[in-house]
Amino acid sequence: MEYITLNNGLKMPIVGTGTNTYGKENNDYNGEVKNEIPELVSALELGYRSIDAAISYRNEELVGRVLAESTVPREELFITTKIPANEEYISSKEATRAAIDNSLKNFRTDYLDLLLIHHPIEDKEQLKNTWEVFEEYYEAGKLKAIGVSNFGKNQLDDLKKFAKVKPAVNQIQINLKEPNKELLAILEEEGITPVAWGPMKTEAHQQEALDEIGKSYKKYGAQVLLKYQIQRGVVVIPKSHNRENQAANIDLFDFELSAEDVEKVENL
Repeated sequence: MEYITLNNGLKMPIVGTGTNTYGKENNDYNGEVKNEIPELVSALELGYRSIDAAISYRNEELVGRVLAESTVPREELFITTKIPANEEYISSKEATRAAIDNSLKNFRTDYLDLLLIHHPIEDKEQLKNTWEVFEEYYEAGKLKAIGVSNFGKNQLDDLKKFAKVKPAVNQIQINLKEPNKELLAILEEEGITPVAWGPMKTEAHQQEALDEIGKSYKKYGAQVLLKYQIQRGVVVIPKSHNRENQAANIDLFDFELSAEDVEKVENL
């Protein structure tokens, strides 16, 4: 595994696994949460250590149980979760504290590696209050890093007006269908690490081109796509329920895309 150093010095695995459909009936986001989560067990066995979760996924407790019962030591795990931007969690500082405390309980840990605001909070006072609670838990060591998700330039600018702790990451959609180039440039300028959700999304013609590039490396097109992202400093959190695909998605560290092939991917 390779790591990226966040702006506060914390090292984050550059590849992780999403969990938004893990442990659910029919692998459906809205499906009923089951009592087992074999996809996560498989991911841990294959070497995934960065686990991307969220309160809104409804499976924090199940994910936390599997992590706690695994043979992987807590210090090797990088656990991310997210607080939804709705009244239940951001109506007051007390509500936000209760949400964080509950996530700590769900993950059976006394600290989280990364906590994000899941979506922009339009009310500026609520944004300020929520971030101040994040900073409070960060200063107490209960959060090793704090950040945001799905924030655009305007929301980042709002946060800058009062934040004492700069967001470590902004988790946004980054893929060939939605490259988000302008926002990526802003994040680089600000020293905020981009984390890509949905990194595998492609059009059919793009997938064919990626497969063709992969042949010379004896890799799949999906591996070329993920490698392209991590070579430019983007953290990726692919997700699969298939063990073979999970293995392929983390098998990225024995090859390097040439400058020519990087340009080919960028032109897709």
